[in-house]
Amino acid sequence: MRSFFTCCLLLFGFSSIAQLCPGSLGDPLININFGSGANPGGPLAAASTAYQYVANDCPGDGFYTVRNNTTACFGNSWHSLNSDHTGDPNGYFMLVNASLQPSAFYVDTLRGLCSNISYEFAAWVINVVNKTACGGNAIQPNLDFRIEKTDGTLLQSYNSGNISTDSLPTWKQYGFYFTTPAGVSDIVLRIVNNAAGGCGNDLALDDITLRPCGPRLTPGINGITSDTAHLCEGKVRTFNLNCTVSAGFINPVYQWQQRFNGGPWLDIPGANTTAFSPQFLSLSPPGIYGYRMNVSESGNPGLQCRVSSKILSIIVHAIPVATASNNGPVCSKTVLTLTANGASQYFWTGPNGFLASGASVSIGNIQPNQSGIYFVLATDTYGCVDTAFTFVQVNASPIPITSFSDSAICLGDSIQFFASGGIGYAWQPAAGLNDTAISNPKASPLSTTRYRVVVRDAIGCRDTAYINLEVSVKPSANAGPDKSLVLGRSATLEGSYSGTITGFSWSPPAFISDIRSLRPVVTPPGDATYILNVSSRACPVATDTVQVKWYKALYVPNAFSPNGDGKNDNWYIPALGAYPDFELSVFNRFGQKVFESRKDNRPWDGRMKGSDLPVGTYVYFIRLNVGDETLSGTVILLR
Repeated sequence: MRSFFTCCLLLFGFSSIAQLCPGSLGDPLININFGSGANPGGPLAAASTAYQYVANDCPGDGFYTVRNNTTACFGNSWHSLNSDHTGDPNGYFMLVNASLQPSAFYVDTLRGLCSNISYEFAAWVINVVNKTACGGNAIQPNLDFRIEKTDGTLLQSYNSGNISTDSLPTWKQYGFYFTTPAGVSDIVLRIVNNAAGGCGNDLALDDITLRPCGPRLTPGINGITSDTAHLCEGKVRTFNLNCTVSAGFINPVYQWQQRFNGGPWLDIPGANTTAFSPQFLSLSPPGIYGYRMNVSESGNPGLQCRVSSKILSIIVHAIPVATASNNGPVCSKTVLTLTANGASQYFWTGPNGFLASGASVSIGNIQPNQSGIYFVLATDTYGCVDTAFTFVQVNASPIPITSFSDSAICLGDSIQFFASGGIGYAWQPAAGLNDTAISNPKASPLSTTRYRVVVRDAIGCRDTAYINLEVSVKPSANAGPDKSLVLGRSATLEGSYSGTITGFSWSPPAFISDIRSLRPVVTPPGDATYILNVSSRACPVATDTVQVKWYKALYVPNAFSPNGDGKNDNWYIPALGAYPDFELSVFNRFGQKVFESRKDNRPWDGRMKGSDLPVGTYVYFIRLNVGDETLSGTVILLR
């Protein structure tokens, strides 16, 4: 073991804060953390020095106390500490106010060590003096950590150097390693403060440890890159563990240990090589199986002489407890939701080749033939699997029946609806219905409406049917003004309509160019009557007639007598209406225009501007606007 310790001394000097073990450590033989509890802690039996114990906070020069906190000592010239080095608010630490003369403030005898073995000593120290105290020139603690034989012979020492003040309280670890001589199993630990007392030089001490120090142990699990392997409960598997040991021991002895769920470490009989293969059986209980390899020098096999590798963990995971459920029973044509819990991944199977994945799966427009058992394969993050199932019941929805799917009425009329297939009915919209909650409401809407009826059966399932009701506005027909025509000519009818129609036509179909045109051309051989027929889907047919007067030639009367006797009171040329663009002008003997008509075949009553004209002969001119044809002549006005 001397060679390992000598090598370490060459690699590490004593100028740094801590000269800690560069290899692997064993379990602590000494672990002094001063305990925990309410303030104050009791006096230390081990601290047999000139320092005296006090129970209160803020000890004076040459005194110490044991506490879990210290607050605002000496006018806040000390840091306030709220916990021990580990952050435990109930954990004790040793609080020291240095004596005026350099001296030891902690002495303890450590027994039962192995001879010729290296050990790491370490302790955590904090300078409790605030950086601004003493005008910024506070005395700094300077500690010697001494390992002595029980007769006082010095075996090893380490100096911390000056422990500086800090703006914030900062714990620092100091330590070194040493080798016990042959035949030495008991040692004395002495901590000496080399600095004089005065303003400053006050400290807290915590977590003193002494651990075997040996070669570096590097463990691993074959085929796994981390220090932890995972296995599912019930699986059978063998893991191959190994540990590489660096130089240091002359004749090393190996021992694998095991613990379960953080319990005590137990040697594994026969596991005495650098490799070990634990086997897990189907009955291995779930939990954390920890493994480490201990190494000691031959002749020093005791626990206090071993160093240990870091821990390899094999975690046996309990099979997940999967659950499956659904929102059923559901009605057909609705949405079924499958829900699983207890794992991280889920794969579903079910009737009719159903496959899906996910913790929540929705199936829209579900049908009765999709009823049955749905299974879910649930897998956790470690690949452990459980199965669960849920029974799905899909009830058939009612089949709504209506007496018709679409119909039409005339505005102001009504129609009776009929629905069947269930025990409850709800119609929408309500506009135009006399009752929305019966199977046969009467409908009289003001405009075309699409109604729906929701039919409910005895178990609450529903389905919907629709009726489209067209509302027609009552149509009207206008065949246009009567027409005149002269032999060899034609007339154009001027039809029109209003309202909601499905079609129109003229009758009779004789001598008409197109019975389905509003402006057909007619050429009857004599007087004729034509009827415009306008139809709608729901209202009665509307009709109107137009008279077509036939003339063999354009006859112009040569006299009239507007005397009110009902005979020839007007001068009128009936056939002139056959020429829609005609222009008629009448002049008196002085050339004054007394009457005119353009495109409007109206009679002349013998007046001008409401006054009777005198008896006499008047000249007329007629431009037919058909080619260059113009007619002229005279007409005699009689009384």
